[in-house]
Amino acid sequence: MFQEFRDFIAKGNVMDMAVGIIIGAAFTAIVTSLVGDLINPIIGLFTGGLDFTNNYVVLAGQVPDGASLEAAREAGAAVFAYGAFLMAVINFLIIAFVVFMLVRYVNKVKDAATKKEEAPAEEAPAGPSELDILMEIRDALKK
Repeated sequence: MFQEFRDFIAKGNVMDMAVGIIIGAAFTAIVTSLVGDLINPIIGLFTGGLDFTNNYVVLAGQVPDGASLEAAREAGAAVFAYGAFLMAVINFLIIAFVVFMLVRYVNKVKDAATKKEEAPAEEAPAGPSELDILMEIRDALKK
């Protein structure tokens, strides 16, 4: 059974998938930092620091007026946190756009590299065909 497991792990598909997951996790951290640390502050400048995270409706329980979403949750109140959801959707759209732009750039670079590799080499002048050589031999034998 251990041998079967080792063979399964050693297969290329499993190793490729593992590498993909690890690279994907690292890439996620980079994109999340890019959006959270660079893009969101710039957007905040244009929107006046608009943040919907603390917008919610209390469904059940007691919450002091003006309490943050986290304070409402700590108080044990059932809250409809539409602001946090809205911010998650906005962040998703920003992240999706950033990933789209990165993939687009990588594809352009890859296409440019592929075009350089596929540049047609100059064809060497074609030599005489087999028929031409046979005709020359025939003509030489006639003489």
